[in-house]
Amino acid sequence: MLIIVVFVLLAYKFFIDRIIKEKNAQHEAEVLHQKRLVLENIKAQEEERKRIAVMIHDDIGNRLNILSLWLNNLDTKGDELIKKNISGQMSSLIDSARSISHSLYPVNLESVGLVLYIEELINNLANRVNISLNVSSKFEKKNIFIEVQVYRIIQEFTTNVLKHSEATRIWIYIKDNQKNLSVVISDNGQSFEYDAVKKGMGIKNIESRIKSMNALHKWKNVLNKGSRLIIKIPCNDESANQNSAN
Repeated sequence: MLIIVVFVLLAYKFFIDRIIKEKNAQHEAEVLHQKRLVLENIKAQEEERKRIAVMIHDDIGNRLNILSLWLNNLDTKGDELIKKNISGQMSSLIDSARSISHSLYPVNLESVGLVLYIEELINNLANRVNISLNVSSKFEKKNIFIEVQVYRIIQEFTTNVLKHSEATRIWIYIKDNQKNLSVVISDNGQSFEYDAVKKGMGIKNIESRIKSMNALHKWKNVLNKGSRLIIKIPCNDESANQNSAN
């Protein structure tokens, strides 16, 4: 009888362990599937943004520049006021086309590099907030997918800060080593309660991009004292590399 009881208990334990193992495997498969969906969604968005941005940057931008050159060579028979007004409008259109192109997709990032592109963003924001960038001397160029996501996160973070936090300072730190690329972005603004804003598009966009890189992140917020986002991106992540190759 004792042997039968022990056998039944062992069989029951084996049955329960098998169910738990199957459920864990199913959960892991679902998590992996969700990650792939996020990755594919972001990749599709970036491809469409890139297509439109390149069209604006290369086609419309170049056409406006040509029109501007023609205008400068146009004989207006002394009516300099008309020429000046048209030239001013043309210059404004060129700047707008460039701005829209950059907001859609960092067209020149691959050729310029992540650090210089972030510095350009900082220069554009210099008249609105005191922003600084500190990059590790060991920083090495990453694949274009990772660099675009990092740039987008920084761009989204700074945009949210300028819109909502009333901050006067923003700090960006980028540290590179063999295992991880660490990015820390912080400000001295009003900050926010994560649970109250986590469903907002700004936070969603940032966290979707972090997830697409299979990275870890942590928010450190103190109300009325500032917010901080810490990101650790694995340097040898297969999913990111496969996405880059695609």
